[in-house]
Amino acid sequence: MNLLVDAGKRPRALLALENGLVLQGFSAGADGETFGEVVFNTSMTGYPEVISDPSYAGQIVALTYPQVGNYGVCEADLQSDTPALKGLIVHDMCYTPSNWQSDYALPTWLKKQGIVAIEGVDTRTITLAVRSAGAMRGAISTQDLDPKSLLARVRESSFISDHNYVADVSRDHITTLPASSKESVQSDERHTVVVYNFGVKKSILKSLQSVGCEVQVVPWDTAPEDVLASRPDGVMLSNGPGDPRSVPELAEIAHALIGTIPLFGICLGNQALSLAAGAHIDKLPFGHHGGNEPVMNMLTNRVEITAQNHNYVPIFSSFGQLIPELSGGISEHPSDGDLRFWCKRHIAPVVQTKEFGRVRLTHINLNDGSLEGVQFLDQPAFSLQYHPEAAPGPHDALYAFDAFKALMRGEENYLACGERCK
Repeated sequence: MNLLVDAGKRPRALLALENGLVLQGFSAGADGETFGEVVFNTSMTGYPEVISDPSYAGQIVALTYPQVGNYGVCEADLQSDTPALKGLIVHDMCYTPSNWQSDYALPTWLKKQGIVAIEGVDTRTITLAVRSAGAMRGAISTQDLDPKSLLARVRESSFISDHNYVADVSRDHITTLPASSKESVQSDERHTVVVYNFGVKKSILKSLQSVGCEVQVVPWDTAPEDVLASRPDGVMLSNGPGDPRSVPELAEIAHALIGTIPLFGICLGNQALSLAAGAHIDKLPFGHHGGNEPVMNMLTNRVEITAQNHNYVPIFSSFGQLIPELSGGISEHPSDGDLRFWCKRHIAPVVQTKEFGRVRLTHINLNDGSLEGVQFLDQPAFSLQYHPEAAPGPHDALYAFDAFKALMRGEENYLACGERCK
């Protein structure tokens, strides 16, 4: 624990997970208690971006890096105006940051935002518990310090799929952001993009602006006909929190837009497009949360180190039957569902959907073989399961925004034409 802070002067706190794990620590944020789904994030830096990512709505985040808060909180790094996560778990909280850009010490900011946090617990134990049992319900409390009582209340709490967190993190008004004024972006290369705010991160909007897009951010439930009436050049379905199956409106919006306008889906947007195309969505055991996930780009055979934050993923075999002549002569999906089968063969397989034609698998997670990206070959649409803007994380996938721009220009080989992937 942080030796600069007298533990005797801090309120005690309790962490309880539904599998029975209960840990005692100290309050590192606001007083009170919070309930949510416990997940872990493996990023070594970038905690301000993590704790302000709207995709964490409904979740309590355990950070695996041992010391957190050493460079404070810079408001320019935050991904939303109001944090949506339920709580924060750290091993060692820094109360005296050293950074000339810092606006707040992290504990001060957490208190200001009303976020309950706990420190002084073994985050390795928590990570192993979640890896073994999967993402599970949990609670942090500075009020109920009776382990049996808090554990019982955790087991009675609601599941993340019981609530529409997209509606919580979206905005009820339209926001317009100008395109970048960089000289490298010529006026005739500028585009207008409508972004469905399912919980969009500020860095995604900035990435669109940086490639010459004027961005109009609309509420999550905006009617597709209203979006099309404004005659944009393209539409993005953004990242966001929760179980996409519990918010059927997302797939309905995607279904209405496929084939009518160039589409780019990120994370929850990828899941919405997949559901619209008839695919099934499964929940990963403990999700992908961090800035170091390796992904194979099947179109370039390059490995991208990516930033990710999701618990749900589309199942590629559920899109439809393989088209053998476009899938290396293979007609059957791998029986275990592990898509690394295709990585070993350097094949980007293609399936036939019932309604929207052919869909190609473009990106695969190398840790677990899950789907990370698809491209609609007969419709102007593609999507990625990870966060290409990388906040926090590496910039390997920034080409995706150039690819979207190329798609809006009508280029056929748009996924391979981004300047950043040359």
